[in-house]
Amino acid sequence: MAARVLLRRSLAGANSRPRLSAGGGLALRGLVSSASRPREDSWLKTLFVRKVDPRKDAHSNLLAKRETSSLYKLQIHNVKPECLDAYNKLCQEVLPKIHEEKHYPCALVGTWNTWYGEQDQAVHLWRYEGGYPALNEVMSKLRQNKEFTEFRKERGNMLLSRKNQLLLEFSFWNEPVPREGPNIYELRSYQLRPGTMIEWGNYWARAIRFRQDNNEAVGGFFSQIGQLYMVHHLWAYKDLQTREDIRNAAWHKPGWDELVYYTVPLIQEMESRIMIPLKISPLQ
Repeated sequence: MAARVLLRRSLAGANSRPRLSAGGGLALRGLVSSASRPREDSWLKTLFVRKVDPRKDAHSNLLAKRETSSLYKLQIHNVKPECLDAYNKLCQEVLPKIHEEKHYPCALVGTWNTWYGEQDQAVHLWRYEGGYPALNEVMSKLRQNKEFTEFRKERGNMLLSRKNQLLLEFSFWNEPVPREGPNIYELRSYQLRPGTMIEWGNYWARAIRFRQDNNEAVGGFFSQIGQLYMVHHLWAYKDLQTREDIRNAAWHKPGWDELVYYTVPLIQEMESRIMIPLKISPLQ
């Protein structure tokens, strides 16, 4: 995607003539980073629906949904290859009980195995309705739950490593709600350059409108605890060919290439996982 945009820009630059500046020197136009780029914001920012000033408030207040106080937890478990089937069976026995327990203010949004990407990996996404107090309440109750304590102990023997992040959802993204399948899911994770989260949010507040025609947008999140300046976009597709067709179609919509062009310099690293939902996942 990024290579295609940069190629277009390079070709456009090759066909245009250098122009003279007021002082008689050559004025060259090229690709520059978001940090060094002259502030085109005076005209560019008028294109975006959502405008925020990074100096006035925390990122979480500027970018997150104000009408909800939901907190999300993303869990990534690397499982011993010989234990993956047993791990999945154990999760399918225990996780629905937590999801369905009315006294726990949390819900299982989705649970998957990575198909393409890092192998023998499980991904779980939880929602805590009520923010940090709800998270604390659930954790406190689970510590007193004997079945969950045994579950954690048995699960720990199957893992090579595990990590988690606490996330908020972008205000302009879709709400992740249960959906019927079968679908495959893509979790695209972006490590942004520190200080660029607001800029990313401004661009994607417009970009997400280009990706709604096929109901592929599931949810968009940014990290609060764990690895910081992380963004996660979750997409659903019928299959890999449908994914390819939908992503290619976006390039025929005027404005999509411009948004990609300006977001690429904000990224330090990115990763794509193609995931298959477990039978218990509300996202099928």
